[in-house]
Amino acid sequence: MNEKALQFAKLLQYNEFRGSSGWLEKFERRHGIVAKVISGESKDVEDNDSENWITETLSKILKDYKPENIFNADETALFFQCLPQKTLKFKKKKCFGGKQSKVRLTVMLGANMTGHQKLKPLVIGRSKNPRCFKGAKSLEVDYDLNKKSLMTSEICEKWVQKLNKPMVAECRKIALVFFIIVPPIQRKSTQN
Repeated sequence: MNEKALQFAKLLQYNEFRGSSGWLEKFERRHGIVAKVISGESKDVEDNDSENWITETLSKILKDYKPENIFNADETALFFQCLPQKTLKFKKKKCFGGKQSKVRLTVMLGANMTGHQKLKPLVIGRSKNPRCFKGAKSLEVDYDLNKKSLMTSEICEKWVQKLNKPMVAECRKIALVFFIIVPPIQRKSTQN
């Protein structure tokens, strides 16, 4: 807000204006307004369980791989039509959010342990030919689709197979670690 106030001051040619957050903090305190999270998610797994698995099991699996051959990939959801998660409210009033949009893209990002090799992002949408791709000669991402824009075992398997091709060409064995929730993949043998 301070940055926006400075922009308005410049626009109005009020050169002596020096913005600060003090006025906002005092206004919030005076009127009993606090910032609160509208919604959140509960934990599916306890922190200790995942930490134990990483330190005990995963470290044994990865010990024979060089850092440049250890890759991590993870998916995230991009809810590009969502309401903000925080709002200002009066201290003693309850905070209710509107109905959240479920329009989403799923994005899979990955890189090796050294950070020197980033994998081409995978974007999963709903449209076969999104309008935003119209006229694009090439994409900086791989794109796939399904009805709900979610990762499926088929999409995941296709992505892993595509990743495997250049690794085979380079005679390179990698460890790919990713924690995503998809139905089980029918395990097919890869050359690598």
